[in-house]
Amino acid sequence: MKIGRLTAGLPRPWRVVIDWLVTIVVAIGIVLGVKAWIVNPYRIPSGSMESTLHCAKPALDCEARFSDRVLACRICLRFSEPHRGDIIVFHTPPLAAKSCGSGGTFVKRLVGLPGEIWSERAGYVFINARRLREGYIQPEHRDAGTLPPRRIAAGHYFMMGDDRSGSCDSRKWGTVARGEMIGRVIATYWPPTRLTVR
Repeated sequence: MKIGRLTAGLPRPWRVVIDWLVTIVVAIGIVLGVKAWIVNPYRIPSGSMESTLHCAKPALDCEARFSDRVLACRICLRFSEPHRGDIIVFHTPPLAAKSCGSGGTFVKRLVGLPGEIWSERAGYVFINARRLREGYIQPEHRDAGTLPPRRIAAGHYFMMGDDRSGSCDSRKWGTVARGEMIGRVIATYWPPTRLTVR
């Protein structure tokens, strides 16, 4: 039913006010619906993804004046499985707050898939005993760590930051369940000089 029919008997100023209110409520509903089901913006708060995604100085390990703002596609993970190399926004496991001093929502790179065996030798990641090619890791951000092999459970994923020497990730707090993933990062939209579609 049209709003005009419902407000036909009202004075014109009231009809205009009601028309504007309905327009605003519908616009807010659309924005909230898009955020809840399709895409949602996030800010990069820490240096764990440097130099792929920047955070702002003077925070520890940050390289930029402004934090990158990214869009995470929520609906993408409803229709397709996450892939190795994807940058994922996810809810952290409870152990993350204890291990990292913070929890909540993290942004990391997916490096290990369900059923695979992950390990790290002298700062290089191995999947099923084969070294993973990671062109996104800058030499100055690689660590020298060595960690024993771990099998990734069904329905879980191994997440790591691109700044391996400064990232609190699955090496410390374990894997991320599929149901805890919020979305896949599809674009950097701020600052304008960092505009990127992934």
